[in-house]
Amino acid sequence: HRPIVEPPHLAVIPDMNSLPDAKRILRSAMLAWRQDLGETERRVAADGLLATLRRERPIGMPAVVSGFWPIREEIDIRPVMIELFNQGCQLALPVVQGRGEPLLFRAWRPGDSLEAGVFGTLQPSARCEIVEPEALLVPLLACDGQGWRLGYGGGFYDRTLAGLRERRRVTAIGVGFDAQLVPEVPHGPDDQCLDWLLTDRRACALV
Repeated sequence: HRPIVEPPHLAVIPDMNSLPDAKRILRSAMLAWRQDLGETERRVAADGLLATLRRERPIGMPAVVSGFWPIREEIDIRPVMIELFNQGCQLALPVVQGRGEPLLFRAWRPGDSLEAGVFGTLQPSARCEIVEPEALLVPLLACDGQGWRLGYGGGFYDRTLAGLRERRRVTAIGVGFDAQLVPEVPHGPDDQCLDWLLTDRRACALV
């Protein structure tokens, strides 16, 4: 299928002294690029993402896997979550507890009803069981080959991964469009690395 063109403004990461400024510039560029994708490109990418999962299998199955409900022009991972469920995985979706807090995860099955969360997200109801994932599908705006991830700036996944990794071995899998793999993501001491990248064209371990 026709590849999604790499954003030309990502050829060089701004060389700036301020980490927040460097992240802000890259975040703004990636949000604008992703917003400009057409519906056909999005459908093709969602199909490619599922094909990559079936071909590469970055997650040991069965496992407890947290996904996410796509918002803000994120790649549609719902077919991937259904595939994982059909392969015997227990699924969960993240819930924002509050500013400065880690995420918690509530069990979810395809077809279960969802309720409104913060930032336009959808989440399982409070009646659903709280689980701790072994693998996390993590949304992103950009990722580099070293596993550094750029998110929306709230730090929720960084705090969550830091806490989980203190208690157990977990696999963090960044999920996005292939063009969101960039040469370098600015990062600081509080940022957590991803272990894998899963896109519509590849699944690769990050080092």
